[in-house]
Amino acid sequence: MGTPLTIAIDGPSGSGKSTVARAVATRLGLGYLDTGAMYRALTWSCLERGVDLTDRAAVAQAARDLPLAMGTDPAAPSVTVDGTDVGAAIRTTAVSSAVSAVATNLEVRPVLQRLQRQLIEDVAARAGGVVAEGRDITTVVAPDARVRVLLTASEEARLRRRSAELHGSADAAAVEATRDQVVRRDRDDSTVSAFTRAADGVALVDTSELGLEESIAAVLDVVAQRTAASG
Repeated sequence: MGTPLTIAIDGPSGSGKSTVARAVATRLGLGYLDTGAMYRALTWSCLERGVDLTDRAAVAQAARDLPLAMGTDPAAPSVTVDGTDVGAAIRTTAVSSAVSAVATNLEVRPVLQRLQRQLIEDVAARAGGVVAEGRDITTVVAPDARVRVLLTASEEARLRRRSAELHGSADAAAVEATRDQVVRRDRDDSTVSAFTRAADGVALVDTSELGLEESIAAVLDVVAQRTAASG
Protein backbone atom coordinates (compact mmCIF):
# COMPACT_ATOMS: atom_id res chain seq x y z
CA MET A 1 0.00 0.00 0.00
CA GLY A 2 1.30 3.47 -0.87
CA THR A 3 1.27 6.58 1.25
CA PRO A 4 -2.29 7.37 2.41
CA LEU A 5 -3.93 10.21 0.51
CA THR A 6 -5.11 13.17 2.56
CA ILE A 7 -7.44 15.66 0.89
CA ALA A 8 -8.21 18.84 2.85
CA ILE A 9 -11.20 21.00 1.89
CA ASP A 10 -12.06 24.37 3.43
CA GLY A 11 -14.50 27.09 2.48
CA PRO A 12 -17.24 29.41 3.69
CA SER A 13 -20.70 28.31 4.82
CA GLY A 14 -22.88 27.15 1.95
CA SER A 15 -20.00 26.64 -0.46
CA GLY A 16 -20.92 22.96 -0.70
CA LYS A 17 -17.82 21.63 1.01
CA SER A 18 -19.58 19.00 3.16
CA THR A 19 -21.61 17.51 0.32
CA VAL A 20 -18.71 17.63 -2.11
CA ALA A 21 -16.23 16.22 0.42
CA ARG A 22 -18.49 13.26 1.19
CA ALA A 23 -19.01 12.56 -2.51
CA VAL A 24 -15.29 12.77 -3.25
CA ALA A 25 -14.51 10.42 -0.36
CA THR A 26 -17.15 7.96 -1.55
CA ARG A 27 -15.96 7.94 -5.16
CA LEU A 28 -12.32 7.52 -4.18
CA GLY A 29 -13.04 4.93 -1.49
CA LEU A 30 -11.58 7.07 1.31
CA GLY A 31 -12.61 7.93 4.84
CA TYR A 32 -14.36 11.22 5.65
CA LEU A 33 -14.02 13.66 8.53
CA ASP A 34 -16.31 16.63 9.16
CA THR A 35 -14.32 18.78 11.58
CA GLY A 36 -17.05 21.40 11.81
CA ALA A 37 -19.29 18.76 13.39
CA MET A 38 -16.75 18.48 16.20
CA TYR A 39 -17.27 22.13 17.16
CA ARG A 40 -21.01 21.62 16.92
CA ALA A 41 -20.82 18.53 19.14
CA LEU A 42 -18.91 20.48 21.78
CA THR A 43 -21.47 23.28 21.55
CA TRP A 44 -24.31 20.80 21.99
CA SER A 45 -22.59 19.23 24.98
CA CYS A 46 -22.02 22.60 26.65
CA LEU A 47 -25.63 23.64 26.10
CA GLU A 48 -26.87 20.32 27.48
CA ARG A 49 -24.67 20.64 30.57
CA GLY A 50 -25.31 24.32 31.16
CA VAL A 51 -21.71 25.40 30.52
CA ASP A 52 -21.52 29.17 29.99
CA LEU A 53 -20.25 29.62 26.44
CA THR A 54 -18.72 32.97 27.38
CA ASP A 55 -16.52 31.24 29.98
CA ARG A 56 -13.64 30.43 27.66
CA ALA A 57 -11.70 28.36 30.18
CA ALA A 58 -14.75 26.26 31.07
CA VAL A 59 -15.53 25.56 27.42
CA ALA A 60 -11.89 24.65 26.76
CA GLN A 61 -12.01 22.19 29.65
CA ALA A 62 -15.23 20.78 28.23
CA ALA A 63 -13.37 20.27 24.95
CA ARG A 64 -10.59 18.36 26.70
CA ASP A 65 -13.14 16.18 28.50
CA LEU A 66 -15.51 15.65 25.56
CA PRO A 67 -16.27 11.92 25.04
CA LEU A 68 -16.55 12.30 21.28
CA ALA A 69 -16.64 9.60 18.62
CA MET A 70 -16.69 10.42 14.90
CA GLY A 71 -18.02 7.93 12.38
CA THR A 72 -15.94 8.38 9.23
CA ASP A 73 -17.82 6.37 6.59
CA PRO A 74 -18.80 9.00 3.99
CA ALA A 75 -21.98 7.07 3.21
CA ALA A 76 -23.11 7.30 6.83
CA PRO A 77 -21.01 9.71 8.92
CA SER A 78 -21.97 9.96 12.55
CA VAL A 79 -21.25 12.05 15.62
CA THR A 80 -21.60 10.52 19.07
CA VAL A 81 -21.11 12.15 22.46
CA ASP A 82 -20.83 9.77 25.42
CA GLY A 83 -22.75 7.13 23.49
CA THR A 84 -25.52 9.49 22.34
CA ASP A 85 -25.98 10.00 18.60
CA VAL A 86 -26.10 13.78 18.19
CA GLY A 87 -25.97 13.89 14.40
CA ALA A 88 -29.38 15.56 14.14
CA ALA A 89 -29.16 17.59 17.35
CA ILE A 90 -26.02 19.44 16.28
CA ARG A 91 -27.79 20.78 13.18
CA THR A 92 -30.59 22.49 15.10
CA THR A 93 -31.01 26.26 15.10
CA ALA A 94 -30.05 26.38 18.79
CA VAL A 95 -26.64 24.86 18.08
CA SER A 96 -26.15 26.74 14.80
CA SER A 97 -26.81 30.04 16.58
CA ALA A 98 -24.38 29.27 19.41
CA VAL A 99 -21.51 27.43 17.68
CA SER A 100 -19.56 30.57 16.75
CA ALA A 101 -18.96 31.30 20.43
CA VAL A 102 -17.23 27.92 20.68
CA ALA A 103 -15.50 27.94 17.30
CA THR A 104 -13.92 31.35 17.95
CA ASN A 105 -12.67 30.38 21.41
CA LEU A 106 -8.89 30.43 21.00
CA GLU A 107 -8.47 28.07 23.96
CA VAL A 108 -10.75 25.49 22.32
CA ARG A 109 -9.31 25.50 18.81
CA PRO A 110 -5.89 23.95 19.66
CA VAL A 111 -7.63 21.19 21.65
CA LEU A 112 -9.89 20.17 18.77
CA GLN A 113 -7.18 20.70 16.17
CA ARG A 114 -4.95 18.17 17.94
CA LEU A 115 -7.81 15.69 17.91
CA GLN A 116 -8.49 16.42 14.25
CA ARG A 117 -4.87 15.72 13.31
CA GLN A 118 -4.96 12.43 15.18
CA LEU A 119 -8.24 11.41 13.54
CA ILE A 120 -6.95 12.32 10.08
CA GLU A 121 -3.87 10.18 10.65
CA ASP A 122 -5.88 7.27 12.03
CA VAL A 123 -8.56 7.33 9.34
CA ALA A 124 -6.02 7.72 6.52
CA ALA A 125 -4.02 4.77 7.81
CA ARG A 126 -7.12 2.60 8.13
CA ALA A 127 -8.89 3.57 4.89
CA GLY A 128 -5.91 4.36 2.68
CA GLY A 129 -6.80 8.02 2.73
CA VAL A 130 -9.21 10.62 4.08
CA VAL A 131 -11.14 13.66 2.91
CA ALA A 132 -11.21 16.13 5.80
CA GLU A 133 -13.28 19.28 5.56
CA GLY A 134 -13.74 22.31 7.76
CA ARG A 135 -12.11 25.45 9.06
CA ASP A 136 -8.30 25.64 9.16
CA ILE A 137 -7.89 22.25 7.48
CA THR A 138 -5.79 23.50 4.57
CA THR A 139 -3.58 25.83 6.61
CA VAL A 140 -3.37 24.78 10.26
CA VAL A 141 -4.64 21.23 10.74
CA ALA A 142 -3.34 19.53 7.58
CA PRO A 143 -0.99 21.96 5.81
CA ASP A 144 0.99 18.99 4.45
CA ALA A 145 -2.04 17.28 2.86
CA ARG A 146 -1.24 16.14 -0.66
CA VAL A 147 -4.37 17.86 -1.96
CA ARG A 148 -5.68 21.09 -0.48
CA VAL A 149 -8.78 22.83 -1.84
CA LEU A 150 -10.59 26.03 -0.94
CA LEU A 151 -14.16 25.65 -2.14
CA THR A 152 -15.89 28.99 -2.53
CA ALA A 153 -19.03 30.54 -4.00
CA SER A 154 -20.70 33.93 -4.16
CA GLU A 155 -22.72 35.03 -1.14
CA GLU A 156 -25.89 34.84 -3.23
CA ALA A 157 -25.20 31.24 -4.24
CA ARG A 158 -24.28 30.21 -0.71
CA LEU A 159 -27.42 31.76 0.79
CA ARG A 160 -29.58 30.12 -1.87
CA ARG A 161 -28.10 26.68 -1.24
CA ARG A 162 -28.26 26.85 2.52
CA SER A 163 -31.83 28.16 2.55
CA ALA A 164 -32.90 25.32 0.26
CA GLU A 165 -31.16 22.87 2.58
CA LEU A 166 -32.66 24.29 5.78
CA HIS A 167 -36.06 25.51 4.60
CA GLY A 168 -36.70 23.55 1.43
CA SER A 169 -36.96 26.79 -0.50
CA ALA A 170 -34.71 29.48 -1.93
CA ASP A 171 -37.35 32.22 -2.12
CA ALA A 172 -36.64 35.65 -0.67
CA ALA A 173 -38.11 34.90 2.75
CA ALA A 174 -36.17 31.66 3.12
CA VAL A 175 -32.93 33.30 2.03
CA GLU A 176 -33.38 36.11 4.53
CA ALA A 177 -34.13 33.63 7.32
CA THR A 178 -30.85 31.89 6.52
CA ARG A 179 -28.71 35.02 6.23
CA ASP A 180 -27.69 35.18 9.89
CA GLN A 181 -26.45 31.59 10.00
CA VAL A 182 -24.35 32.01 6.87
CA VAL A 183 -23.11 35.61 6.86
CA ARG A 184 -22.72 36.12 10.61
CA ARG A 185 -21.10 32.71 11.11
CA ASP A 186 -18.54 33.41 8.40
CA ARG A 187 -17.88 36.90 9.76
CA ASP A 188 -17.31 35.52 13.26
CA ASP A 189 -15.19 32.61 12.10
CA SER A 190 -13.05 34.85 9.92
CA THR A 191 -11.70 36.50 13.07
CA VAL A 192 -9.83 33.28 13.94
CA SER A 193 -9.59 31.37 10.67
CA ALA A 194 -8.56 32.26 7.12
CA PHE A 195 -10.97 30.70 4.63
CA THR A 196 -11.84 33.49 2.22
CA ARG A 197 -8.62 33.32 0.21
CA ALA A 198 -6.62 30.32 -0.89
CA ALA A 199 -3.22 30.09 0.80
CA ASP A 200 -0.12 29.23 -1.21
CA GLY A 201 -0.45 25.75 -2.67
CA VAL A 202 -4.21 25.57 -2.10
CA ALA A 203 -6.38 25.11 -5.20
CA LEU A 204 -9.34 27.50 -5.46
CA VAL A 205 -12.59 26.03 -6.81
CA ASP A 206 -15.46 28.48 -7.30
CA THR A 207 -18.81 26.65 -7.36
CA SER A 208 -21.02 29.73 -7.80
CA GLU A 209 -22.15 28.67 -11.27
CA LEU A 210 -21.68 24.92 -10.82
CA GLY A 211 -24.21 22.25 -9.99
CA LEU A 212 -23.38 19.51 -7.51
CA GLU A 213 -22.01 17.03 -10.04
CA GLU A 214 -19.94 19.76 -11.67
CA SER A 215 -18.55 20.79 -8.28
CA ILE A 216 -17.62 17.20 -7.44
CA ALA A 217 -15.98 16.79 -10.85
CA ALA A 218 -14.00 20.02 -10.38
CA VAL A 219 -12.57 18.81 -7.08
CA LEU A 220 -11.83 15.35 -8.48
CA ASP A 221 -9.94 17.08 -11.30
CA VAL A 222 -7.80 18.90 -8.73
CA VAL A 223 -7.16 15.62 -6.92
CA ALA A 224 -6.08 13.96 -10.16
CA GLN A 225 -3.77 16.83 -11.05
CA ARG A 226 -2.17 17.10 -7.62
CA THR A 227 -1.68 13.37 -7.14
CA ALA A 228 -0.16 13.04 -10.61
CA ALA A 229 2.19 15.92 -9.90
CA SER A 230 3.29 14.41 -6.60
CA GLY A 231 3.81 10.99 -8.07
